[in-house]
Amino acid sequence: MKILVDIPDEQVNELAKVCEAENISEAEAIRRAIAGYLEKRSKVKVDAFGLWSKSSENVDGLTYQEQIRDEW
Repeated sequence: MKILVDIPDEQVNELAKVCEAENISEAEAIRRAIAGYLEKRSKVKVDAFGLWSKSSENVDGLTYQEQIRDEW
């Protein structure tokens, strides 16, 4: 698939330097950047799922909220 993207000149220049140093094409560098972004994004979703299940207090969210509000 081909996608048209506007990239600021400064970023294009930096990308060219990176590509030359790593001996890769700009397309390959962009593919790697997208793959890294998607991988990082998917980990964030997984890491946050079930956050309350790891709590040492063993209370549900509503009970915790009520306890915190009582402190106010």
